[in-house]
Amino acid sequence: MVYTIAGALQILVWNPLAAVPGATLGQIRADMARADESLSANGVVTWAGIGLLLAGVILLVATMRRTSRVGPVVAAYLVLLVFAAPGHFFVSFGPGMSLADTFMISGADHSPWGMALYLVSAASLLALIVLIIRAARAASAGTE
Repeated sequence: MVYTIAGALQILVWNPLAAVPGATLGQIRADMARADESLSANGVVTWAGIGLLLAGVILLVATMRRTSRVGPVVAAYLVLLVFAAPGHFFVSFGPGMSLADTFMISGADHSPWGMALYLVSAASLLALIVLIIRAARAASAGTE
């Protein structure tokens, strides 16, 4: 849930402010509107909403099952974090290009928080791989 909130703030607030230092968010949006560009908040909010919904569903299912097995719940959240990175890249592309077209800058992230989100996803992938390997080893040790 934190990832999607931070991702939405990164795309709609932190990155524009870092891309145009000294300008307020209102000034940035006004300049973009004059250039017939926008930050495309609808896609970002939809992406964040889907992420929040999926995280909530995992929590609800884990609570309803009342299982003492934490591994599958952790794995589900790790998968969600892994897939959050491509989703974040996809929804940030349009707003980044709109910033680039309006202010004649690079469309890449200007705020460090975008890279932090991608690092969280990469760390989640590594943790998921370790979790899968450990589960496979435990399963093979149990069958011998």
